[in-house]
Amino acid sequence: MIKYNSKIFIAGHKGLVGSAILRKLKEKGYKNLIIADRKKLDLTNQAKVIKFLKSKKPDFMFIAAAKVGGILHNLRHKADFITENLQIQTNLIHGAYLCGIKELIFLGSSCVYPKDCKQPIKENYLLSGKLEDTNDAYAIAKIAGVKMCQSYNDQYNTKYKCLMPTNTYGPNDNYDKINSHFFPALINKVHQLKSSKNKTIILWGNGTPKREVIHVDDIADACVYFMKKKTKDFLINIGTGKDYTIKFYLELIAKVILGKKNLKIKYDKSKPNGVPRKVMDVSLAKKYGWKYKINLKTSIKITYQSFLKELNK
Repeated sequence: MIKYNSKIFIAGHKGLVGSAILRKLKEKGYKNLIIADRKKLDLTNQAKVIKFLKSKKPDFMFIAAAKVGGILHNLRHKADFITENLQIQTNLIHGAYLCGIKELIFLGSSCVYPKDCKQPIKENYLLSGKLEDTNDAYAIAKIAGVKMCQSYNDQYNTKYKCLMPTNTYGPNDNYDKINSHFFPALINKVHQLKSSKNKTIILWGNGTPKREVIHVDDIADACVYFMKKKTKDFLINIGTGKDYTIKFYLELIAKVILGKKNLKIKYDKSKPNGVPRKVMDVSLAKKYGWKYKINLKTSIKITYQSFLKELNK
């Protein structure tokens, strides 16, 4: 049973999701929070991870640490993505078992599901088909993390949960035009139109792929909720259950930031589209009593304000 004075370790506390979990835990009144940046703890070094966990003795762990990037970065650096993520996950999950940590939440990704699986995507579609080529290395690493949690639960009676978030954005995101995910990249591109004479925006692909997005504060809320919630299921999708085209998101972001949505869009079809559609079935999370709270337009406003703050830094 996790209490307000329980020791909670947030691995990856400086990242998008990890920083949101840290904020949410503080907001909810949890005081005994354990963090360590890369200078203090190299998560790819198993001996150092185990030594750290043995000394800190956390009661619960969030695994939000991962090497992440956009579609092009995933495609060009597959070896880095699969190797680093496998090392981080293995060290933390196996380390948790060795150090007697019975409960943790491993953050996965919706990309673990097959490219052409039925929509909306249910948890049991995992490993039912071929992955999307552009990020299969990252997805395979995340699938390994899921199966590790399941295997340790089966063999050692641990209570490791895996939450699979959809496309996530918000404060502390990566807005790089090349290496970021599509949503923060769109925010950056639209923002740059404010000071540019050229009012044409270049959109990767053809704009038709459909995606589901969620604000990171909703993901953090789900993490804290399921930290305390007893569940029979160890794998749970976290999302809104709603999806729209990339073009729709671009026009909505432009409306929020620029006050208009009629943009001149130039499609760069030399860039990959990724999967044609990806929307999660979130009925299991709802069954356990959790649902997202922040609507899309409000979340874009919040995210843009945080983007401006980060830009000023």
